[in-house]
Amino acid sequence: MQGRKNYTEKLFLSFELSDRIPEENLYRRLRETLDLSFLYKDTKELYGKTGNPSIDPVVFFKLLLTGYLENITSDRKLVEHCSMRMDVLYFLGFDIDEDLPWHSTISRTRQLYPASLFEKLFNKVFALCVDSGMVSGHTQSVDSAPIKANASMESVVPKMPATPMDSHLKKVSEENQETTKKHGETVSPAHVSAPAHELKRVEKHHQNLRDNPVGPAGASHKKARLLSNKTHFNPMIRMPVYR
Repeated sequence: MQGRKNYTEKLFLSFELSDRIPEENLYRRLRETLDLSFLYKDTKELYGKTGNPSIDPVVFFKLLLTGYLENITSDRKLVEHCSMRMDVLYFLGFDIDEDLPWHSTISRTRQLYPASLFEKLFNKVFALCVDSGMVSGHTQSVDSAPIKANASMESVVPKMPATPMDSHLKKVSEENQETTKKHGETVSPAHVSAPAHELKRVEKHHQNLRDNPVGPAGASHKKARLLSNKTHFNPMIRMPVYR
């Protein structure tokens, strides 16, 4: 079931988180400028209608955006970093007494999205940052190609992402797989039980994603069909092994 994070700022003995974040702070400006509500619609069909609520898709992609801007590739380190930053907590919609999602939840959620869709959505989120003037870059292209961003002299952003987006996403995937193995977790083997006609439908789905990339917010795009549990499995749903 798709989760949705509801945020209402609390009052802590005359302490409000928003009062401690400067007006020119990057993450405050991102929070006030970016409208990521399109993520609920674009990811809705990836979630079931029963079960426990998931991490809010907007919170999830905000975490990933923070990791890219801060050059953090480990989910564990990302959660630790964000929990110590008041401006990032405000950007995510969390109060200082709220626990952030577990790092394993972030990893499993990343695996929920088909790779092509995940990269397109992430590129779309980052493109909104560019369009809003928060960051600027030498090059920006469409169809899930890398977006290399640098700090503009006129921008409030004091630094640029350390690596191109495709390299960052690759490092994130590799590092968190290594972390999983290090902590003794096992992955169930994949079993493809789908008949040929379903496999053909899935291939058509991927082709639709390649032919109709997600554009800027509000742009129309052809809706691709979703995957089946018979043809795909989630390698991040695993049982920990304690030794």
